[in-house]
Amino acid sequence: MPHIAGIDHVQVAIPPGADEAARAFYGGVLGLAEVAKPAPLNASGGVWYTAGASQLHIGGQAGFVPAKKAHPAFLIEDFDAYCALLRERGVEVREEAQVYRRRRAGIEDPFGNRVELIETVRV
Repeated sequence: MPHIAGIDHVQVAIPPGADEAARAFYGGVLGLAEVAKPAPLNASGGVWYTAGASQLHIGGQAGFVPAKKAHPAFLIEDFDAYCALLRERGVEVREEAQVYRRRRAGIEDPFGNRVELIETVRV
């Protein structure tokens, strides 16, 4: 039966020309691994990252407004240690209500976009 098999990527908007600030945060602070964009898409700028089996695409948007509701949600191994690491790196980490007994926290990227962190649960 035809069906959706998964998520390939999530797109996050940033102000045009802010690729280096995005690299510093998503690659440097969060520790995501950057992947090369396909050559035909390089002219538009932006940065791509791997996040498990999916990708996070960061791209400039004219008339940018930070996303306060829509957001990527990353599964975090060793939740306490990762949140502590982010705090050491100057990120404000806000604990949020648990969902399905998994701890959650909210952070913002340098552009004001919401990013959610969710504790990985081992079964």
